[in-house]
Amino acid sequence: MSKTRANLLLLFAAALWGLGNVAQKTVLAHLDPLSAVGLRCLIGGLLVLPFVLTERRLPAGPGYLSSLARVGVLFAISITLQQLCYLGATVTNASFLVSTATVMTPLAAWLLIGERPTASLTAAAGLTVVGAMLLSGGIAGLSSGDLTAILSAGCYALWMVELGRHMQAHARPFTAAATQFLGAAAFALPLGALQGNLSLAAAFAAGPELAVLGVFSTAIAFGMQIAAQRFTSASHAAVIVSAESVFGALGAAIFLGERNSSGSALGAAIILGAILSVAMSNRTPQARTPSLAGPVPFDAAPAFAAVPAAWAGNRLALNSGPKEECDDPCG
Repeated sequence: MSKTRANLLLLFAAALWGLGNVAQKTVLAHLDPLSAVGLRCLIGGLLVLPFVLTERRLPAGPGYLSSLARVGVLFAISITLQQLCYLGATVTNASFLVSTATVMTPLAAWLLIGERPTASLTAAAGLTVVGAMLLSGGIAGLSSGDLTAILSAGCYALWMVELGRHMQAHARPFTAAATQFLGAAAFALPLGALQGNLSLAAAFAAGPELAVLGVFSTAIAFGMQIAAQRFTSASHAAVIVSAESVFGALGAAIFLGERNSSGSALGAAIILGAILSVAMSNRTPQARTPSLAGPVPFDAAPAFAAVPAAWAGNRLALNSGPKEECDDPCG
């Protein structure tokens, strides 16, 4: 897969997340946050699980299980905090605040794995924050929901760095996706049953929202991100998926009546401009250490991208011939 195609997959995932943020808000009319997270992740995990069998022959590098565990724990914490933030934050504000992971991710990548962001990437990250602030109309006072959204963004930044490192060292994107989704479900559902209002009646009442969140926002969107991050850096991915704030504000205006000003439109344009500059760029951040493992066969991921012919053609390119410098981020 080319980096441009990976970036476009991330942009499409951001659209699914942004529009799905409306469902994250409205599902709370029927379910508590923990039950909502558990059920959406259970749906997503069950949808991905059959594809895990296609990866059983793919090799895994050293430290595979511990790496997968770190990714799974960070994902469960991040998605739970994100759902909790909707108890006290509007869809527009939550979309903006979660997108501050755009700035946190390059910093986390630099500190944790020595991946220095390029000047253009740093500028794009800054522009997305400015644009997102204009989009949301600014934050006059941070509520508990807003603070939870910021904490979620920090966890997502760590998750994206760890996910990028994991996917560069190991194949098996479906296994990574299923582990994260089912792990989050195993964490959230018992808590929802004990402390929330988890029941069959509540689950059926939230059926439309759970279908959107489980199928589109979880199985498809996160699945595409997991597959795409083998071919682009965590810092690039963070900037591109910040488009979630644009689509989230659009969905909030259409479905919930949250109105936005001309300044919001300007903010959306700034974000999209920054995203396009990163998505079409061929430069990637430079890491101080070599990749944890060489390229491995990547047979299963095409189902996420719906472009099997193009992905199959890239399999040979990944395993033979010279490799362009910095074409893939280092772990």
